[in-house]
Amino acid sequence: MSVHNWRKSSFSAKANSCVYVSAADDGTIKLRESDDPDTVVTTTPEKLRAFILGVKAGEFDHFAAPASPRD
Repeated sequence: MSVHNWRKSSFSAKANSCVYVSAADDGTIKLRESDDPDTVVTTTPEKLRAFILGVKAGEFDHFAAPASPRD
């Protein structure tokens, strides 16, 4: 079992709900949340970069938008 050097997001500051990231020996990126540290998401640096750029560009804003009223 690999040992990961988890780094806390600087955005989390001193909050208890934190996102952690670790670079694995196999070149993948591991992500976890402090609320459920046993659940780890694995991705590649390229996919994580594309996701972050998409978030910054607003590509996922419609997920957080309020639902439109039904007629």
